[in-house]
Amino acid sequence: MQDDTMLDKAPVIRALRDDPDDVPLGQSACDTPDITPESEVVASLQMQGKLTPGDLARARRLAEDGGDSLLPMLVRLGLISERDMARTMSEVLHLPLADAAQFPAEPVREDLFTLRFLKDSRVLPLADDEQRIEVALANPIDGFVLAAVRMAAGKAVRASVAPPTEIEAAIERLYEKVEETPADPDADFGDFDEEDIEHLKDLASEAPVIRMVNQLIQKAVESRASDIHIEPFADVLKVRYRVDGILKEVDAPPVRSTAAVISRVKIMAKLNIAERRLPQDGRIPIRIQGKELDLRVSTVPTMFGESVVMRLLDKESVRFDLDALGFDGSPRERLRVILEQPYGILLVTGPTGSGKSTTLYTALSRLNTEERKIITVEDPVEYQLPGINQIQVKAAIGMTFAGALRAIVRQDPDIIMVGEMRDLETARIAVQSALTGHVVLSTLHTNDAASGVTRLLDMGVEDYLLTSTINGILAQRLVRRLCPHCRASYRALPELAERFAHMAGVTHDIDLHRAVGCEACNGTGYRGRLVITEVLTMTDQIRKAILSHATATEIRRIAVAEGMETMYQDGLRKALDGRTTIEEVLRVAEDN
Repeated sequence: MQDDTMLDKAPVIRALRDDPDDVPLGQSACDTPDITPESEVVASLQMQGKLTPGDLARARRLAEDGGDSLLPMLVRLGLISERDMARTMSEVLHLPLADAAQFPAEPVREDLFTLRFLKDSRVLPLADDEQRIEVALANPIDGFVLAAVRMAAGKAVRASVAPPTEIEAAIERLYEKVEETPADPDADFGDFDEEDIEHLKDLASEAPVIRMVNQLIQKAVESRASDIHIEPFADVLKVRYRVDGILKEVDAPPVRSTAAVISRVKIMAKLNIAERRLPQDGRIPIRIQGKELDLRVSTVPTMFGESVVMRLLDKESVRFDLDALGFDGSPRERLRVILEQPYGILLVTGPTGSGKSTTLYTALSRLNTEERKIITVEDPVEYQLPGINQIQVKAAIGMTFAGALRAIVRQDPDIIMVGEMRDLETARIAVQSALTGHVVLSTLHTNDAASGVTRLLDMGVEDYLLTSTINGILAQRLVRRLCPHCRASYRALPELAERFAHMAGVTHDIDLHRAVGCEACNGTGYRGRLVITEVLTMTDQIRKAILSHATATEIRRIAVAEGMETMYQDGLRKALDGRTTIEEVLRVAEDN
């Protein structure tokens, strides 16, 4: 009798088919020895542009050194996402792709397989009848697993493909409570003195903690989160994701793992894990699901430990495009005119998290030509733009915004971008740069465009310098974009319709849209965000108002009279177009 360890994979793959007369999977593996199901999956991934030759060579080398299979190694290294791997296996092997929503509600044949076998082999029984047993597999190419399932069941096997994490979650939900006695969730972490830094380092480097942190980041990427908040409290560790600008609490590790989880994040960000009394900042370059991510890490001490926030910057998916951001109509045209000016200042204002940096990067991308030299001073550098000289502020060694600005004006730049005008010295150097023929882009923290002028006056910048250098001030907010797959229209009530009365061509009978929720948007009804904005351009009337030290309200009134569309009006127009909801507009903008 043939030994199980010598089983050929091709016959096992053939057994996956319901009908033995069908063309067997892995046929090419028999006809052409050099072509295997594994190589066909790899070739398909390369044809889709999801796997580069360099990444493949690295994964193959690590797989050979560790004695592992190549395909799981590609997923483990983050070169290919679990979903992409499962979908490709499904297509190449002609197997159905299992849907987690249709996994069984109760365990199937828990008497047949041990929990250890299910977890180690990543096999989930789906259904069982007299003729066959149906299972979902993370790696259907592994013939030994298929042979074991068929031998244990004593019948034909019908297989489908599913991502490993979905299988693991289902096994934990269905089988762990049956076969394992409940264990103390804190047992893995034990009792230790948090001042024992070496012990903490060892704990943070162990597999359970590494797996927990990796899963937190991976789930955040899958949820399209922009930030991960890890917050320790007296008797609980909270984890929240910010998705489309809204915080949402998710499942968190046990509270006793708090020190280990936070230490793991700090080790990844190359921070000092022994320092827990002062705030720290760092960054983590990481690859998750085939995406190059840059995580900005911030820690601050709280009553019950360090609060950690990680901002996820997706280098590959970000689009520096005005259309993608939501700029259109009058604001877009006004911005275009400002960017075409040969010198002067463009200010982008708004609160933290309103997309100011992304707008500045988009403006720089439009201005970035071979004829122009562009230098930026940022804290931190969020995205690396080809062809642009970007300087990272380092206050600890004296490299401040003002210090860097003084240096770069001698570098003969055409365009200068200052991450933020934080003080009078920086603002004055930026104004002087604009006076000497440079285009200067920067940000301020104000509520609207008109307040940007009064903020600079309050900082101490002379009024005559402002009127001579500022070309325009752009204020913006971000609103959630309605999911195009599930949004629903409704007839607005007369009271609500009155808000749109000022808009050209609008009658009392208007249709708006509301959020519903579907699989594409994770049930939220929203997918992504777009900008609502107002652009104040410097005109003679506004210059006169600034020189007479008019209030922000008066400057705003003049700008509206001269045709400026306010953020609120821009938001109403986008709500009328079905891109967002009236509730989102009212959440971030006021009618004034």
